[in-house]
Amino acid sequence: MAAPVQEIRKTVSIVFSDLKGSTDLGERLDSEALREVMTRYFDAMRAEIQAHGGTIEKYIGDAIMAVFGLPVLHEDDALRAVRAAMGMQHALARLNDELDRAYGVRLANRTGVNTGEVVAGDSASGQRLVTGDAVNTAARLEQAAPANEILIGELTYRLVRDVVDVEGVPPLDLKGKAEQVPAWRLLAVHRGATVTSADTSPMVGREPEMARLRDAFRGAVQERRVRVLTVIGDAGVGKSRLTREFLASITD
Repeated sequence: MAAPVQEIRKTVSIVFSDLKGSTDLGERLDSEALREVMTRYFDAMRAEIQAHGGTIEKYIGDAIMAVFGLPVLHEDDALRAVRAAMGMQHALARLNDELDRAYGVRLANRTGVNTGEVVAGDSASGQRLVTGDAVNTAARLEQAAPANEILIGELTYRLVRDVVDVEGVPPLDLKGKAEQVPAWRLLAVHRGATVTSADTSPMVGREPEMARLRDAFRGAVQERRVRVLTVIGDAGVGKSRLTREFLASITD
């Protein structure tokens, strides 16, 4: 019997980008020209994603889904994701000038960026496909974005808001969502921008886990069952930061 696939939970940033109007494009170009145009488009988009440390998760028709935070986690994955999304827009503008001269066509895409917890297969086993609400929301943000624009979700915005220029949009009614979803239109990423140090920036999205850990620890202390607390995890995932946050929370 095959061994069960190991799954991990991580907070990552997702970039979902889809080409708009590709059906009309197919009617205007012959097969060879269309293949050349599409190849050049996907090559340009992939180059921007990889240049910023992202991993192509999959292609879905004319859409690209990329993940920032797997297999390697960085403290600035949200910033990497928005930089990649903006870089994809700039790359498309350059490519369009070339395609216009060669084929008389220009492409348009739309992009969504969202950050949140996903479930992923263990990359060591070759199973890395990520799933979860964060993925679905990224896809819905992409679908809601106007042509050649980028919409970012709430947690992504909270993580990069000091280093980007955005424009607020009305809360979105997204398919599969019971409540409206906040979103922002990404206008620019500041040149040379970096995220705030992990030691000073607020820990985001871990309040429930911290509360459970704190309650379990205090219960163990009351029953005199705690001698040593060990934090185990991959290198670079933030064990030292977690330890500091935990100690601060139990001494407040």
